[in-house]
Amino acid sequence: MVKRVVVVGGGVAGLTAARDLVTAGHDVVLLEGSDHVGGKLLRDEVGGVMVDVGAEAMLNRRPEGVALARAVGLELEHPTVASSRIWTRGALRPLPRSLMGVPLDLEQLTASGVLSAEGLERARREPGLPPEVVDGDVSVGDLVARRFGDEVVDRLVEPLLGGVYAGHARELSARASVPQLVAYAERGSLLEQGAAIPMTYDTPVFAGIPGGMGLLPAALAAGLVVRTGVTVRGLTRTPTGFEVLTGPTPDLETVCADAVVLATPAAPTARLLADLAPTASAELAGIESASMAVVTFAFSSAGVAAIDTGSSGFLVPPVDGRRIKASTFSFAKWGWVREAGAAAGLVHLRTSLGRHREAVALQASDEELVALSLVDLEAATGLRAVPVDTHVQRWGGGLPQYAVGHLDRVARIRADVALVPGLAVCGAAYDGVGIPAVIASAHRAAAELLGPDGTMET
Repeated sequence: MVKRVVVVGGGVAGLTAARDLVTAGHDVVLLEGSDHVGGKLLRDEVGGVMVDVGAEAMLNRRPEGVALARAVGLELEHPTVASSRIWTRGALRPLPRSLMGVPLDLEQLTASGVLSAEGLERARREPGLPPEVVDGDVSVGDLVARRFGDEVVDRLVEPLLGGVYAGHARELSARASVPQLVAYAERGSLLEQGAAIPMTYDTPVFAGIPGGMGLLPAALAAGLVVRTGVTVRGLTRTPTGFEVLTGPTPDLETVCADAVVLATPAAPTARLLADLAPTASAELAGIESASMAVVTFAFSSAGVAAIDTGSSGFLVPPVDGRRIKASTFSFAKWGWVREAGAAAGLVHLRTSLGRHREAVALQASDEELVALSLVDLEAATGLRAVPVDTHVQRWGGGLPQYAVGHLDRVARIRADVALVPGLAVCGAAYDGVGIPAVIASAHRAAAELLGPDGTMET
């Protein structure tokens, strides 16, 4: 029997869940509060060229993202071989081979100059430490500091985690954020195990989409019933399903559904579940989030001679006191960006600003974020060119923080939601913030509604 399903939230999670449910033969409407779908997958014009102003890549070694892109007819592209740098201790330094900043190659770590002599000597002692006994959960920073010392945390782990979560290593859950790290540490030396990992791989780590990751939402939305600019204000259970309250207060509308998927961030999901699933609501309300901003620049091709095109960009440890936390040389990293820019005589690069509990991403003006970025770019690379065009994209509360104990929290959320037949949740707040992980959570939510035989009992 065909069921009527409302999916709330038009990011990649909501779009994926809606697509799964439509494919299963159900009547689905997706409601999105903003004027466009895609969430943090977004393109815009910078210097007359369409580029990503949100997420620009996804993990290629995890299958969900690349499989979905191929399923909707999109091509894939992998980054160039240009390598990343760490801007620390006054220089752009090679990024040693690592697991989310945890060094796996002592020779590369030594040659990089990222650590002081004292920090390097402390890291060298790691192979002599016994295997970790990780009882329950622990922060990434605490676990790494025990094995390598504080300097590895401050100058390597912090910038890597800052790029993914915009969070702090000593607050993020190791089991939720970097589960491989826990598994390695429980077996013994990370450096010794890292030495046994091949330095070359047949499969690239990342993938993008020519034209931008922002093309994926539009491809997913094709064939779906999508209503943008719709605020969802309430959700109630009825004897036959659900009532979804939408619209402005003076002109409220009720949408009836047999089932509902909430693909919204933690805070609005908590509000919608306050009466239906109070335990899940309270747990979701406890998930903090980080705000950040991405500044995209278009420069004249002649003005960026100072940029090392053998590098794809650099990360910045918070301990160095800079304002930006990273820069991506998009023109050097992605062939399609370089070609699109070259047609207009331009090159594109980006900076990102903002970490958990930092106000700069929200309180500074666009002009200030551009100016701060240019100051740091000049200090790091010598770039002094005046940009042809700039674009500032803010992501307020865009990245959930996986605090210590996050996996147990998610288990409690899902257990409480499961007590409400016909209700499911998905998105970045649960099983990972990367695109493949978010897509996987959407597949899971749809499968939970469909049941083992796809009939959707509600």
